[in-house]
Amino acid sequence: MTTPLAKPIPIPDADSRPYWDGANQDRFMFQRCRACGAAQFYSRSLCSHCRASDLAWEQARGTGTVASFTVVNRPPLAAFAADTPYVIALVDLDEGIRFLCNVTGCPPQAVRIGLPVKVIFESRAGSDQKIPQVRPA
Repeated sequence: MTTPLAKPIPIPDADSRPYWDGANQDRFMFQRCRACGAAQFYSRSLCSHCRASDLAWEQARGTGTVASFTVVNRPPLAAFAADTPYVIALVDLDEGIRFLCNVTGCPPQAVRIGLPVKVIFESRAGSDQKIPQVRPA
């Protein structure tokens, strides 16, 4: 009997650790610049708008809409083969940030641009790290 292949697990670094720690507590965290007020995601050490280093972490409400998506029928890794077909989407959260994730909890043909979604957190086998995904709201 063969062992199933494991899906990749993120490796937090100094800039992303608060984001991944928040995910483990079912909280979607993002950064906001204290100098210019811009929200940003993914996490960085400087503001992507004004280059200031005074960044604060905030929790998103976890609601938004699908901005774009694709249906994956041929998995990039064998570990994802059992999930096909699945949807990868760019999601615009209400706080003004965009992130890439899977849409779960509905058939791929039900996903559309503008679909209201809610962030959920997926556990991965072999790790304590949770992964943010979305489902229809």
